[in-house]
Amino acid sequence: MDIPAQLNRFQPITLEQMSSIRLMNRVDTKYVVTLPKLCSILADAQGEYYVQEINGDRLPGYSTAYLDTQDYQMYNMHERGHSVREKIRVRTYEASGLNFLEVKNKNNRGRTDKKRVAVPNRREIASADATRLLLKHAWFQLANLHYCLENHFSRITLVNRGLTERLTIDLDLRFRNLDTGQSVDLPKIAIIEVKRDGRVPSPIMNILRKHRQVPCGFSKYCIGMAMTDQSLHCNRIKPRLRMIDKMCG
Repeated sequence: MDIPAQLNRFQPITLEQMSSIRLMNRVDTKYVVTLPKLCSILADAQGEYYVQEINGDRLPGYSTAYLDTQDYQMYNMHERGHSVREKIRVRTYEASGLNFLEVKNKNNRGRTDKKRVAVPNRREIASADATRLLLKHAWFQLANLHYCLENHFSRITLVNRGLTERLTIDLDLRFRNLDTGQSVDLPKIAIIEVKRDGRVPSPIMNILRKHRQVPCGFSKYCIGMAMTDQSLHCNRIKPRLRMIDKMCG
């Protein structure tokens, strides 16, 4: 399961070359796989995809701090099965040191629209640009939000040869609940997310079907919250938690 060695077999693509495929308004499809299965999928994908490389790093680190209301309205909207829902977070790209306040809205047709603005760090987000972003695109404002969960992970980013599709693969997920102090690590699974602007051809979909993988909703925010705060309602998430426990066992 030498994933870095697998990635070295892909041709690289730079951040600049990827600028035309930001896919801020897109259709997302997620899959949860074990690491041995991921290695088999990567082997099949080598001739179809480029791998993003940042300063020679093909597996850069990311961290995220999620905001929610005191009564976790955004978590509860997702957990109760609302098709229209929102997340607000600060994403840190550890390779570059860049930080973005991001608002992700999902509509009732399954499309995700992401808006973001650069911020100095997660402690300094009350800028005029950030306020305008939330006023225009979010249902909640900073005065009603607090940081409740942070996560860290490493990410592989693949891009198809036609530059119409992006594929992210998150590994070594670690969560820490900032309200309860509880932490949990998920070192044995990977989250694959296929991001497309509409129904463009997708080599990875054929590869995933070959390996008998089926779409599986996985919100890092909701899974992390449910695993680190036993007081939260999580009936809809319990099947995912049982699946994760079995895969990590």
